[in-house]
Amino acid sequence: MQLTNIESIPGKTIVEHYGLVQGSSIRAKHVGRDFAAGLKNLVGGELRGYTELLQESRAQAIERMKLQAIELGANAIVNVRFATSSVAAGASEMMVYGTAVLVE
Repeated sequence: MQLTNIESIPGKTIVEHYGLVQGSSIRAKHVGRDFAAGLKNLVGGELRGYTELLQESRAQAIERMKLQAIELGANAIVNVRFATSSVAAGASEMMVYGTAVLVE
């Protein structure tokens, strides 16, 4: 499955358009990560626990989007975009969406 954030894939021709596909993952913060983040706020630096949490969410959301595209018969997704939102105290959603297509 080819993914791109542009409208086409260079060197390929879009022969079928299947429409919008999306995947999402909602994750809650871990108490241990929250404690470590609180300490980092005092001294500064990367919040690695949160970075890992977002990476895991992004990977899961991409896999869900790809599965949806495969079910439609697509072999590529163009115009891929990410969005995040807070859905509850301590929980965030990572969403990815794009247009499923068949390219040759």
